[in-house]
Amino acid sequence: MLGADEAGKGPVLGPMVAGAVRADPDAIPEAVDDSKRLTLARREELDAALRDDDRVAVAVAHVTVDRIDDPATDMNTLTVAGQAEALAQLARKGDRAVVDAGDVSESRFGTRVADAVAAETARDGESGCRLDVTAEHGADESYPVVAAASVVAKVERDRVVADLDARYRDRGYDGVGSGYPSDPNTRAFLTAYVDREGDLPACARRSWSTCDDLLAAAEQSALDQF
Repeated sequence: MLGADEAGKGPVLGPMVAGAVRADPDAIPEAVDDSKRLTLARREELDAALRDDDRVAVAVAHVTVDRIDDPATDMNTLTVAGQAEALAQLARKGDRAVVDAGDVSESRFGTRVADAVAAETARDGESGCRLDVTAEHGADESYPVVAAASVVAKVERDRVVADLDARYRDRGYDGVGSGYPSDPNTRAFLTAYVDREGDLPACARRSWSTCDDLLAAAEQSALDQF
């Protein structure tokens, strides 16, 4: 069985990350749970255990800031794409997959993921791998393999944010925070960056309202000074 989930839909910084796990359900650690219910240390322990187990295969896919900011797409479509890109790295014909639904219609989301995996795995005119996909809201709370995928996605997303934090600290900033718009540390970083550089950092999702507000405030401040 395969499971897929994603982390980082809502942040204003960095990519969304999809995770996929392929395993016999008996191989999933009993302590696995929806990643939001686990501490950072516990998530990292479980991620390492999954990756070290020969009975488990793990994959991740990054949905970049540029893709998120593309006006021709939307987050539902990108969630389908991210999950499908992660699943396609592990999929074999005859596999069954359970995914966390990112659409109000579970069945529609599942069909879209199945179609996208088939397209991702098609090669040289040959049809791709068609998975039997079940999509459910809250699947990470009901299926251990989806919970495992949520852990993998969250740990990878945390790693990306930690790398961003280190990079910008090296440039004299006080870190980027969690990357969520509600985080005062993230807002402080973006404000400081715009004040210093006159634009947003490359890691920011320009299409998010938080970024629009900061740029508008910076423009008004410049006008007031003039």
